[in-house]
Amino acid sequence: MPVPSARYAVAGRGHDAGRRVAWAAAGVLRGAGFPVRVAAVLRLRRAVADQSGLDARQRRLNVAGAMGVARGAERLWRQGEPVVLVDDLMTTGATLAEAARAVSGAGGPVVGAAVVAAPWRTFEKRSEPTGKAQRSIGKRQENT
Repeated sequence: MPVPSARYAVAGRGHDAGRRVAWAAAGVLRGAGFPVRVAAVLRLRRAVADQSGLDARQRRLNVAGAMGVARGAERLWRQGEPVVLVDDLMTTGATLAEAARAVSGAGGPVVGAAVVAAPWRTFEKRSEPTGKAQRSIGKRQENT
């Protein structure tokens, strides 16, 4: 399910990058035998500001409550289909979190997200894993 872009962003780029990524990924997956489809049912319910230059807190506030799903979308998840959110770029995760909130709030089973790019700082080491995560990593290292 592509995460919607603001109209000004689509107009500036000349295309909806998230939607194009979703269609391309679906084509590859279908070619590999997976029965996937693109359901562009997420909508921006209100205008949002350009996110460039905003910090993580400002981005969360900017998109909070901004998304909803189109009428009738619930029939997709009544059929038991999982939802994977698709976006072209993840900076802080605020937009994906809002999309997940909107879909989940309408009963959609969001199982994950797929993005094409993220800033390098997303992958920087934040802290050492503890507890269950640490044991899981240790087991994987032992098996390699």
